[in-house]
Amino acid sequence: MLYPIAAGACLLERKEGIVVGAALAVVIYALALSMIGQVMSLSQANRTVSNAGSIKGIGVGIYQDQNCTSPVSSIDWGFLDPGANASKTVYIRNEGNSAATLSKMTSNWSPSNASSYISLNWNYGGQTLTVNQVIPVVFTLSVSSSISGITNFSFDITVTAVG
Repeated sequence: MLYPIAAGACLLERKEGIVVGAALAVVIYALALSMIGQVMSLSQANRTVSNAGSIKGIGVGIYQDQNCTSPVSSIDWGFLDPGANASKTVYIRNEGNSAATLSKMTSNWSPSNASSYISLNWNYGGQTLTVNQVIPVVFTLSVSSSISGITNFSFDITVTAVG
């Protein structure tokens, strides 16, 4: 009689061992996923750059819409990978007293070496704007594929009416 009880106890111990082993495997798996997630988020942070920079106009208004009802004071470029571009359209209105052309300048780069890896272009073709004329302008931010060590940056854009 003792033999069947001992065999049953051995079988019970074996099942308990399997349950404990499975529970341990689940815990190890969950920890591994957590660690991989943290490593991936750190890796992603080192591969992307982000910015929301200011933009101002001198003699011009800069707007989100063609009807010039919503002024723009900053542009959020979002997150960009090395080698990527981002484009944003704004509407620029000549708010001076005479016809003018436009000039663009960037300044106050932070960190100061960001301008070595990041550039801003626009599709403005040099045409003269009459008083109150509104034109759409696309700004394109380009991030060099060789950017390194910069995860956040900022700079100012100034658009000036000339003439």
